[in-house]
Amino acid sequence: MKLYSRGQVVFFSALSALAVAVVALGVGLSGVMGAGGRAASGDAGVSGPQAAAHDVIREISRVPVPLQIDVAELAAFTESERTNIAIYERLNAGVVNITTETVAINWFLEPVPRAGSSGSGSIISDRGYVLTNYHVVRNAHNIFITLADGNQYAGTLVGADPENDLAVLRFDPPQCTELRVIPFGSSENLRVGQKVLAIGNPFALERTLTVGIVSGLGRPIQTSSRHIIRNMIQTDASINPGNSGGPLLNAQGQMIGINTMIYSPTGGSVGIGFAVPVDTARRVVAEIIAHGSVRRGWIDATVVQIFPALVRHANLPVTSGFLVSRTRRNGLAERAGLRQGTNPVQHGRSIIYLGGDIITSVNGIPTNSLADFYSALEDNRPGDVVRVGIIRDGRELALNVPLADRQEALSR
Repeated sequence: MKLYSRGQVVFFSALSALAVAVVALGVGLSGVMGAGGRAASGDAGVSGPQAAAHDVIREISRVPVPLQIDVAELAAFTESERTNIAIYERLNAGVVNITTETVAINWFLEPVPRAGSSGSGSIISDRGYVLTNYHVVRNAHNIFITLADGNQYAGTLVGADPENDLAVLRFDPPQCTELRVIPFGSSENLRVGQKVLAIGNPFALERTLTVGIVSGLGRPIQTSSRHIIRNMIQTDASINPGNSGGPLLNAQGQMIGINTMIYSPTGGSVGIGFAVPVDTARRVVAEIIAHGSVRRGWIDATVVQIFPALVRHANLPVTSGFLVSRTRRNGLAERAGLRQGTNPVQHGRSIIYLGGDIITSVNGIPTNSLADFYSALEDNRPGDVVRVGIIRDGRELALNVPLADRQEALSR
């Protein structure tokens, strides 16, 4: 590291491998999503997208109707087989096939449609809402939703949450069309070893059923967009290309996860698949339908991920965490007592202020990396209060910090 001075500001440079990760006001990771949803009766005084969200939340919160199994008809099968058959026959019509078109430019500089990705989705409301993975519809110019009866409809993107790889679509079937809705369960009390079933459209083979068990819980998995999804469900139920976005079900026929990705050295299923927990999806769906995106809480301060060159220069007492460079004047973090730095130091084109608090955890979750920092705040909404562990003047302290709206904070 090379140090030199200009006036009262100390400048330093370092190798690019030691580049600082600055979470600055004005820089964000979330994409901009469109809002949607038709007006609904909803609760008194509530209209528009909020009413639609209320109605859909009621639908996905209903107690699922018990599976009707005709014992006489299925007497030749084992109990486990009867369950599999009943779940498939009752729910397969609620799984849709999703295909997309993107736009390319030909040799004559004309826009031309091009086949995009394909995947699966679950009908989650008789109002035409479909839950799927964000990566299935990412960059889509046109979205097509095909039902079990073969009819295809144009779909629109209500909104998406790239950080959890989830998206909500909507289509308008004829009023006479009765939609099969996939009931929501809970992912809170899952156990390794319990039976699960996946319905999807692998390799364009419509509504295929695979069966397995919960192989692991609480898996933190990084997506292709480098977001960390916490608490993923690992399963050995076969998941292949085209299954993405389809439901992972329990033995009661309730959705407990959204099939999202596989680990495979060959491109095919090798018995290691991952699903986003349905409890995460429940919260995300409500936010997307009501607001078009997911509102998340944020510590309204500019923080800098600690790196070795900074540790050596500033003689920091820790080797990981986040240095509070600046707080917004009279902002929530400043009013909560979070202290910013006072000694300006330049790194490349960035100015870092040393001497402030060092954030080491949020709600007990260590913040050793940028992914940890985002992950620790992922489940929190604006207005929530989080317990922030800090080091100040060599002492460990904890502050209760109210959170700002992340989108608003990062756009200032």
